[in-house]
Amino acid sequence: MSITKSAIAALLACLLSASVLFAEDAAPGADGGTIFTLWPLLDYRKSPQDGYSNISILGPVFKLQQRGDERETAVRPFFFQTTNRHNKTSSDEYLYPLASSESTPEARTVQLLKVVQSNVYQRNEEGKRDESSMFFPFYISGHSEKYGPYTSFFPFYGDIYERFWRDEYHFVMFPLYGRTVKKGTTTRNYLYPFFATIEGERESGFQFWPLYGQSAKEGVYNRRFALWPIFMKEQSGLDTDNPTDRLSILPFYAATDSPKKVSRSYLWPFFGYTDDIARSEKEVDYFWPFWLTVRGEARNATTLLPFYSEDRGKENLKRWYLWPIYKHEELNSPSFRQERDRVLYFLYSDSRETWPKDGSSRRRTAFWPLFVYNRDPRGVRSLSIPAPVEPVFDKEGIEKNWAPLWRLYQQKWNDHGDSAVSLLWNLYWHEVRGDALVYELFPLVAYRSENRDHDLKLLKGLMRYRNNNGKKSFTVLWLPIGFHWGKSGADVVAGDAVPSRSGE
Repeated sequence: MSITKSAIAALLACLLSASVLFAEDAAPGADGGTIFTLWPLLDYRKSPQDGYSNISILGPVFKLQQRGDERETAVRPFFFQTTNRHNKTSSDEYLYPLASSESTPEARTVQLLKVVQSNVYQRNEEGKRDESSMFFPFYISGHSEKYGPYTSFFPFYGDIYERFWRDEYHFVMFPLYGRTVKKGTTTRNYLYPFFATIEGERESGFQFWPLYGQSAKEGVYNRRFALWPIFMKEQSGLDTDNPTDRLSILPFYAATDSPKKVSRSYLWPFFGYTDDIARSEKEVDYFWPFWLTVRGEARNATTLLPFYSEDRGKENLKRWYLWPIYKHEELNSPSFRQERDRVLYFLYSDSRETWPKDGSSRRRTAFWPLFVYNRDPRGVRSLSIPAPVEPVFDKEGIEKNWAPLWRLYQQKWNDHGDSAVSLLWNLYWHEVRGDALVYELFPLVAYRSENRDHDLKLLKGLMRYRNNNGKKSFTVLWLPIGFHWGKSGADVVAGDAVPSRSGE
C-alpha cells in the first residue's frame, strides 16, 4: 500500500515539475500567480504569496496540492491523502468510506469498514507501544493495562478485556459457552441466549429465556420476567434516593412508580400518561407516538401526526407540518442559535447558524439533487451544481473524495467582490480578486486584466494582444516576433507601428 502511495505521489510530483516549464508562457492569475491550462489534461495554478500550488490532471481525477505545510494528493475516487510536514501527520482514505488510515507521532491506525482495524499507540517516551487488531467478529487482539494481552478467535475460543461495554469476555465454541464480567457481576451463558446464570457480591440469578428468568442484588435491584416480553417486573435503584418499581404485562398494562416519576400505560400504544415529578412535566399519550401532549415548566408538546406536531423547550423548538413533508427546528442559547427548515427530510434543507457574541454566522442550503449552497463564518459563499449525495450525507469524506467528480459548476465569492467560477472542471473558469480579472474558455479565448494591463489570447495564443499601460503588442502563431506600438502612458500613434521582437 505504501509503495502505491509513493508511486502516485512521485507521478504527480513529476507532472507538477513538468508544468513549471510552461510558466513563462502561462497566464498570471488574479493574485499575480501562475496559471497554465490544457483542458482536460492539465490544470496548473500557483500563488507564491499564499504558499499555494495545485496541479489537476483529467479534471478532478488526479490532484496534487500544496498549501503551506499541508499537502493533498488524490486519485479520485480511489485514494486521497493529506499530510502535514510540520505536525508529522498523515491521513489516507481509500475508496471512501471503504478504508482509511491515520498516522501521528503518537499513533497509527488502519481500518476497513470499521470491521478490520489495526491500532498502534505509543505509551511513553521509552518507545513502548500498545497494539490492537480486529477482524470483527472473527479475530480480535489487544492489550489491557489491567489484564495484559488478549486474543479472540470467534466462535472457537477467546478472551477480550475492557472492550465492547464489558470488563471481560470469555467464550468457548460460542454460543455453547460464554462468560462476561461487568463491575463485579459475572454472567455465564450456555447455548446463548437461552440459558444463563448471574453471580456477584450479594448478587445471583438465572434465566431460561424466553420462559422465565430472575436476578437480584441485595439492597440494589430485583428483576424477573416470564414469557418475555409479556411479563416483566423490576425494582431498581434501591440504594439511591429514587427507588423505582416497574411492572409490565404487555400489551394490557405497564406501570412505573418512583419518587421522581409515575407512569401508566393501558392497552399500549393506545393510552398512557407520565407524571415526571422531578421535571415538573406531564405527558398524556392517546395513540403513541402519533397523538400525545406534554405540559411542563421546561417543555410543552402537542403531536397530531401526520398533520401537526410542536415540541417547545426553553432553548429549542421543533415543528412538523404534514409529516414528513415539512419540519422546522430552532435552537436558541446565549452563545449559539440555529434555525433549520427541511422538506421531505433531505429533499430540501436550509440551516442558519449564528454566534451572537462575535456576530459571526453560517448557512447551508441544499436541494437534492440540484445544488448545495454554503456561507462560512468568514462570509465566503460557495455554490455547487449538481449535488446527488451531499444533501443526504454531509460528510467531509464525500466532499474530498467524490463530490468533485460530479460537480459540473462551482462558484465561490465573498463580500469584497472576489470570486472564482469553474464550469465543466475548468473548461470555462474565471477569477476576480480586487481589480484583477482572469478568465478562459478553452481553447477559444483567455483574458487577463489588472490595473492598466490587459492580455487577450485567442486559440491558446495563436493570436495574442497585449496592452501594458499603453504599450501595445500583437503576435500570431506563437512567434517571438510581432507588432508593437504606443508608449507607456502615451497616446497610440498608428504610424509608429513597426515589426520587432516581442521581447524588445
